[in-house]
Amino acid sequence: MGKFSDFTDKALQEIKDLGATHIWFTGVPHHALVGDYRAIGVSDDSPEVVKGRAGSPYAVKDYYNVNPDLADNPENRLEEFKALIERTHKNGLKVIIDIVPNHVARKYESISKPNGIKGFGEEDNTSVQYDVNNNFYYNPSEAFEVPNYAEGYLPLGGESFTEKQKFHEFPAKWTGNGSRKSKPDFNDWYETVKLNFGIRPDGTKDFPELSDDFNDKDYKAHFSFWEGKNLPNTWIKFRDIALFWLDLGVDGFRFDMAEMVPVEFWSYLNSNIKMKNPDAFLLAEIYNPKAYRDYIRKGKMDYLYDKVQLYDTLRGIISHGRTTDAIAPIQKELSDISENMLHFLENHDEQRIASPEFAGYAEKAKPAMVVFLSH
Repeated sequence: MGKFSDFTDKALQEIKDLGATHIWFTGVPHHALVGDYRAIGVSDDSPEVVKGRAGSPYAVKDYYNVNPDLADNPENRLEEFKALIERTHKNGLKVIIDIVPNHVARKYESISKPNGIKGFGEEDNTSVQYDVNNNFYYNPSEAFEVPNYAEGYLPLGGESFTEKQKFHEFPAKWTGNGSRKSKPDFNDWYETVKLNFGIRPDGTKDFPELSDDFNDKDYKAHFSFWEGKNLPNTWIKFRDIALFWLDLGVDGFRFDMAEMVPVEFWSYLNSNIKMKNPDAFLLAEIYNPKAYRDYIRKGKMDYLYDKVQLYDTLRGIISHGRTTDAIAPIQKELSDISENMLHFLENHDEQRIASPEFAGYAEKAKPAMVVFLSH
C-alpha cells in the first residue's frame, strides 16, 4: 500500500508539470479497516462489517484523523498528512480530500476529536426511530444482524476470527444506502450507517427550506440566512469537520454521494466553508441531471460530476460504437452550467480506459479528451 511519504517533491513536481492544479487524495479520513492499531488507541473493527481488509474509504470511522495504513508511523499519522499538505503546496498544487456526509462506518468512533466536540451518535436518544438532533436513525428494541453473504463471499476470505471480533449493535441503525432493515441485504451498504440530516421517516423536512430567490444569491447571503436558526445536529457536526480540515490546510472537498443529502444542508455547509476560504474547491458526486442546477445554485457547489451525460456518452462511443451525434444535445442541455461540470474519463469508481471492459488501450481515449477540453 502506498504511503503519504511516497508523494515526494519530485513526484509532486512531475504532477505539476503535467498541468495539474489540484490533487485529490482519496481515502484520507480514517475509515474502518481490518488491522491491529490498538497500541495507538484505535479499536479493532469487526471483519463482519468491513469489506475486505483495507475496508471502504467511504466508511469513515474518525473524521478528525487519517488512515493509519497510509502513514510510515501510524501514531504520527496526522502530522505526516500535514507534512504532505505542506509539500503539495510548496510544489504549487492544492489539496482536495473526501467528505462523505450521507453515511459513516458502522462503528464510528472518533478518538481524535477536539475538546468540546461530540462524535456522531454520542448524545443520540436511541429509544426513538427519529429525532431532529439524533445523528442516526434507529430501530428501537431490535438488534442489528449481519446480512446473509452472497455465495462465495466470506469475511477475511474464510479465515477464522474470534467471538470477540463479531459485530454487535443495539439498537439497530438504518444502513447507509437507506435500508431500514435491522438485517440489511448483502448488496446494501451494510458496513455503513445512514446519517440523519433532519429528514423525517415520512420524507418531510425538519428544517427551514430555501426559496427560489436564493438561486441568485451569493454564499454570504446563504450564510446570513442560516445564522441563528435551529438546525439538525448532524449539520453542525459536519460544519465543524469541514472547518477542521480547512484549518489544517486542505483547499477543498469532493463530497461523496452529495445528492443523498438535502440541498439545504449544502447551502449551509458550503456557505460556511466559503466564509472561511472563498477560494475553496467544492465538488459534488451527483448522478441526477434534474438536480444539477439546485445543487449549484442553492447548494453553492462549484463543480458537479459530469458522469451520467458526457462520460457515459463518450464511453458508449469508445466502447460500443455509439454515434458522435449524441454529444451535441448534451452540450446544448448543459450550456448554462457547463463551467460547473467537471469532466473525467477515469476515477476510482469506473473501469480504467486501458481495461478490456472500456477501450482496451489508453490511446483510444484521446479524441474524448479533445471533446473534454473543448466542452
